Amino acid sequence: MTGPNRSRIPPGQVETTKWPVLHYGDVPTVDTATWTFSVSGLVERPFSLTYDELLALSRKTVVCDIHCVTTWSRLDNSFEGVPVQALLDRAGLKPSAQYCLVVAEQGFTTNLPLSDLNRPDNLIALKWAGEWLTPEHGWPARLLVPHLYFWKSAKWVRGFELLDEDLPGFWEQNGYHMRGDPWTEERYGGRGLTQHEINKFRNASKTHGVRS
Repeated sequence: MTGPNRSRIPPGQVETTKWPVLHYGDVPTVDTATWTFSVSGLVERPFSLTYDELLALSRKTVVCDIHCVTTWSRLDNSFEGVPVQALLDRAGLKPSAQYCLVVAEQGFTTNLPLSDLNRPDNLIALKWAGEWLTPEHGWPARLLVPHLYFWKSAKWVRGFELLDEDLPGFWEQNGYHMRGDPWTEERYGGRGLTQHEINKFRNASKTHGVRS
């Protein structure tokens, strides 16, 4: 690639015209009749939405680049979904809320500082390029946090748990960086957690009512 667009790709990345399918484990089977999305933890008004209630909320479209930790980037993606900020406003963040543990299907989690989650371009994405997400790409809903590596944009998202401490999610427990900024190449944290650290995380997760 040449010209001014080169500056849109972080160090160590290459552009692809395809959207590769990458995830750990099988694609979950989701029943939208029983599916819910919840916001809980350090909020004034915890709530849970059905799939139909989520679809009824106001949506916006975000055009963004996405960057994968495996070193590919895809430019000019169009996502449509419910703004994350609208959900956080509805819940009413407590002053002590500084971090979020994102919970998805099959017990998958990833962690985000609130400053990275509470941004206008972040969505609970429902569509990509004008079409409903496919199951392989996160249907019925996935998180979109375009300014961080794409593993932070959890597929099959089911909720936010607002916390006062930064608890590592699935990949973060296994050596991935706690934040994941592609422009500073925050791919890996240097090591996975020790068993003692994993046990500490699991105990904290039980306290907060989430799964590791």
